[in-house]
Amino acid sequence: MVSGPSATLPARTGNRTEWADGIDRIPARRCTRRLLRGGGARRPPCPARPLGGPRLAALGLALPLAIGLLWQVATLRQWVSPQVLPPPAWVFQTFLDLSASGEITTAIAVSFTRIVRGLLLGAGLGFAFGLLLGFSKRAEAYLGPTFRAIAAVPSLGWLPILILVLGIEESLKTVILAKACFVPMAISIAEGVRTIPPRLREVADVLAIRRSTRFFKLTLPAIAPFFFTGLRLSTAQAFVSLIVVEMLAGTDGIGYMMVWGRTLFQLDIVIVGMIVVGLAGFALDFALRRLEWHFAGEGRHG
Repeated sequence: MVSGPSATLPARTGNRTEWADGIDRIPARRCTRRLLRGGGARRPPCPARPLGGPRLAALGLALPLAIGLLWQVATLRQWVSPQVLPPPAWVFQTFLDLSASGEITTAIAVSFTRIVRGLLLGAGLGFAFGLLLGFSKRAEAYLGPTFRAIAAVPSLGWLPILILVLGIEESLKTVILAKACFVPMAISIAEGVRTIPPRLREVADVLAIRRSTRFFKLTLPAIAPFFFTGLRLSTAQAFVSLIVVEMLAGTDGIGYMMVWGRTLFQLDIVIVGMIVVGLAGFALDFALRRLEWHFAGEGRHG
């Protein structure tokens, strides 16, 4: 009579065990949680629950309100010339004028389209490359050093040579933004694959689970926190690169609008652009945090 852990294993039928027949019907979150409950496996990092509530919202608004108050006092007491630091009322009126004329709406639409295009291309390629580096030690040995050398060069460091090759057309912005999004996503995904608990892979081998099922129901839930971290970092890098590339080699967009305001010495336009970019970046990061909690954290906390 067989005793010990091996006595719990089901009999094999062909190349797969009986358990594997039902694995396709197990939801991804429940499948990953069940395998992690066996003990000894290191859980993937779990994102913290998004903070909320009136008190925390008030704390978050305290610093912006203090800066706005200091700005108002500085302009009223003329600590700084209005031509250098326009009063908040001027900036708000400029925002209303740009909104009424449609200029700021058009600039936001152009910049947002570029960010989406660069994010889809760069983050998509970075996701695939990160999986390759994480799963294949040979790929890491051959491609890892070159990738780290390229990643060490900032995206804007490629701007002079890319202007000579691509000009200042839309392809230049797409390539710069794609490179800015590619590196954080590739690094995050590769790290996520390497930190998958060995117990998950061992159980998947015992159950002889198909590769497609293993990827969608074991690998993806395990690396979900790393994916959202890479996505947020990629988005932040895309915003920075977009504004600079539009300032240096653009004819439209939020960055170009800010340069246009500086050229006319209308710093209220520049400040409007800064505020719009800051609010857009905050809103996008907040949305990604909520998605991260919903898809990567709720299943393991619940």
